[in-house]
Amino acid sequence: MQTPGSQSSLHRANLERVVRAVRLAGSLTQAEIARTTGLSAATVSNIVRELKDGGTVEVTDTSAGGRRARSVSLSGDAGIVIGVDFGHTHLRVAVGNLAHQVLAEESEPLDVDASWADGFDRAESLVGRLIDGIGVGLDKVIGVGLGVPGPIDVESGTLGSTAILPGWAGINPRQELSQRLGVPVYVDNDANLGALGELVWGSGRGVKDLAYIKVASGVGAGLVINGQIYRGPGGTAGEIGHITLDESGPVCRCGNRGCLETFAAARYVLPLLQGTHGPELTMERVVELAREGDPGCRRVITDVGRHIGSGVASLCNLLNPSRVVLGGSLAEAGELVLAPIRESVGRYAIPSAARQLSVLTGSLGGRAEVLGALALVLSEMGDSTLLSDHGSGVRAPAVLPSGR
Repeated sequence: MQTPGSQSSLHRANLERVVRAVRLAGSLTQAEIARTTGLSAATVSNIVRELKDGGTVEVTDTSAGGRRARSVSLSGDAGIVIGVDFGHTHLRVAVGNLAHQVLAEESEPLDVDASWADGFDRAESLVGRLIDGIGVGLDKVIGVGLGVPGPIDVESGTLGSTAILPGWAGINPRQELSQRLGVPVYVDNDANLGALGELVWGSGRGVKDLAYIKVASGVGAGLVINGQIYRGPGGTAGEIGHITLDESGPVCRCGNRGCLETFAAARYVLPLLQGTHGPELTMERVVELAREGDPGCRRVITDVGRHIGSGVASLCNLLNPSRVVLGGSLAEAGELVLAPIRESVGRYAIPSAARQLSVLTGSLGGRAEVLGALALVLSEMGDSTLLSDHGSGVRAPAVLPSGR
């Protein structure tokens, strides 16, 4: 038994600090570990050697700044994590290891609004197929990240808005999937996971403060403050789609009038064009036509960009992020939508906040949320589960979290 403040407990804490730094980054040189943890180079060298001997990390030769260096990553045998993303029209599952490598990924069409039971049946089947395909069992799974297209009530763990997924009212997604798979499950909404995915793998790399704006059937934002997702005490932070733009505007599903969502979300935008472009028009097709020069589609995308920019300007004035990343199908429009967003930000944001802001599209496309689900597990899992024989002698059992 370790006494707080003893040499053994201090050593254990240093082991966990190093493992945590590597886990969150994917891979780091020993010099970067020292800077990140505040430990001395000699201490880091000794700890890395111990972790390597215990099979927790792998060390490979690399270079940094033109000099030879040693890159440290978690062992590929240390376990795997799974990401599950429920969209309104798809199910996507990815399997990755603790070195931030995606080992398998697959998506399939799914009407998630139709039946929550069918959705979880399909997810369970797809998870099983993917891990069988890479030759591992559920005993190697450290955790599952689960994304859903709606806010999660922090206290109950249930979906908080029946207007978004009426067929899922009262369902606890974390509990449902963890009972089926028998492993820890962490749940968040799709915008937050998109933010995490872009932060770790995509257009948000290298910054600590960003907003990921997802425009699809609704409009939401994932907020990253000082490198961490900010959810708010009730889990509803980032509902940028319900910023009021026009008090006399269309009635929103939230009950208010003139929300940003009523000027930007697909369900409100597509009817503007379906009279001339057909009832089967999708937002993906609108973007495609706009890129080909269709004047009506270009006009609609420009208007949507200006409205989104008004919401982004409000975010800038309140939170002053250094980067805004646009996701969802609208992001494929590139500069056709980014230019009007920047124009509105320049007009409505405080000049100092606007000058520091970069606005760009996400680089992960439709994969942002499922990769964010992998990142969610990597950020939430405990480090003690990875230390099998470093001070305690046994690998700690995985514990189902009581919250997300």
